[in-house]
Amino acid sequence: MQQTLRTWVSDWMQGLGAVALLGREAFQAVLKSRTPWRELLYQVYFVGVKSQSVVLITGAFTGMVLSAQTYFQFHKVKMDTATLAVTGVSMCSELGPVLTALMVAGRVGAAIAAELGTMRVTEQVDALRTLATHPVDYLVVPRLLALHIAMPVLTLEAIGVGIGAGYLVCVRLLDIDPTYLWANMLRYTDVPDLLTGLIKSVVFGGVIALIGCYKGLCCGEGAEGVGRATTEAVVYASITILISNFFLTMALGPLLAGL
Repeated sequence: MQQTLRTWVSDWMQGLGAVALLGREAFQAVLKSRTPWRELLYQVYFVGVKSQSVVLITGAFTGMVLSAQTYFQFHKVKMDTATLAVTGVSMCSELGPVLTALMVAGRVGAAIAAELGTMRVTEQVDALRTLATHPVDYLVVPRLLALHIAMPVLTLEAIGVGIGAGYLVCVRLLDIDPTYLWANMLRYTDVPDLLTGLIKSVVFGGVIALIGCYKGLCCGEGAEGVGRATTEAVVYASITILISNFFLTMALGPLLAGL
């Protein structure tokens, strides 16, 4: 048991170091302007535009159920008009960025790992090296930048749709006064809440890209290796998002409190 735990910790630390090195190499490539812009535009389309449907549906129904559950509790103490304020703060700072990242990790992270894993198994990555093209420049950098660009936009969409759907539930189904409902939401949802969500979305985008690219480029041989890499990319990215969300909340809360 102790040997197994020691092996697991060692493998985890090695993987974390490898992802960090991959991130450093990608950052250096960005600074040296070695970005294939055509590939970047396609990745922005693939990550941003084609992920909108799942993100919008997730944001809408999250805002709706959050508003309903909050109302059921607040109605007991006659605080009905504060329902949307809770939805606004929660969607901006926590649920919006986290759920968006989890949905994108399931869709885009798996696709990145499967695509790069297939390229590695079929020796296309080695072919890039023979053509004097660095795989990090051509494969990792466009996906990393695309996720950094698309994640804040997708998060904003999820936040807006979630608050709007929650507002409709409160007004149309729960019969809450719309004037005080909206006024309280604007009063208690501050700029730091939105900034917290946007900063988190940028970090989560980097997590999804780096883990997906690392698992794809380091996958095992054959179809089994690609399948395992795809599964591990989604699982590890999701766990990393949830863990990093706590530390980001603890760090950004005091930092943005004075705004």
